[in-house]
Amino acid sequence: MTIRSRALALALLGAALAHPVAAQDASTVVATVNGTEITLGHLAVLRAQLPDQYQALPDDVLFRGILDQVIQQTALAQAAAPLVTRRDEIALENDRRAYLAGLALQDAVQSAVTEAALQAAYDARFKEAAPATEYNAAHILVATEDEAKKLREQLDGGADFAELARQHSTDGAAQGGGALGWFGTGQMVKPFEDAVVALQPGQVGGPIQTQFGWHLVKLVETRMAEIPALDEVRAELASELEQATIDARIKSASEGATVVRSDEGIDPALLKSPTLFGN
Repeated sequence: MTIRSRALALALLGAALAHPVAAQDASTVVATVNGTEITLGHLAVLRAQLPDQYQALPDDVLFRGILDQVIQQTALAQAAAPLVTRRDEIALENDRRAYLAGLALQDAVQSAVTEAALQAAYDARFKEAAPATEYNAAHILVATEDEAKKLREQLDGGADFAELARQHSTDGAAQGGGALGWFGTGQMVKPFEDAVVALQPGQVGGPIQTQFGWHLVKLVETRMAEIPALDEVRAELASELEQATIDARIKSASEGATVVRSDEGIDPALLKSPTLFGN
């Protein structure tokens, strides 16, 4: 490199250092449409909302595709300005309100559903839990007590329970001979559960009436339920924590707000009135 070319290179380096490339962030403008700015932030938010199959596309392909989409949407939104009615404005207000409400709940849930909270919920339910019995039972469901009594007479005379269930039971378990599989206490309606718990394996009980009809029930066998591992009930516990947190957050926000209701005397049918918005 000659002395002159070295001097030129140093001069260019000095100029670059004196004028560094501007930092690019969410406010960086990537396009304007009739003066309306589109920023990197607009594109990034849309990218994050794309389905997984689009997320896997090359960055440059996604960038151009999203930018083109936002330019088109901006141009269309500007063209729609004369068409916007009061109904449309209110719809946008509703959308914003719903989004912000969801943001508040999301923040509450993220803070509440932690590994420590899940462990605490698991311990509260299972750490001191007494061994529980599970039941494997079958039933025959019919519409009337008379039908149930006639079938009971046949069972007492030696008829096969599963065969009678396939022939006469009116629910979805009929095809499987009335088999209901394994269940614990609290999973069946109370009269049915009480009847099952009172039986010994192999015994038949009933007729029993529930809101579904008249049942004949056979207890097949019992077993002691194993306490599940945390990972087996993690999703269930997380869902319960989320719901409890959401309920508490809604209650807290509502009770902490100054609410003045003025709906007395309002006709509820106005919500569907075609003239409510004056058009």
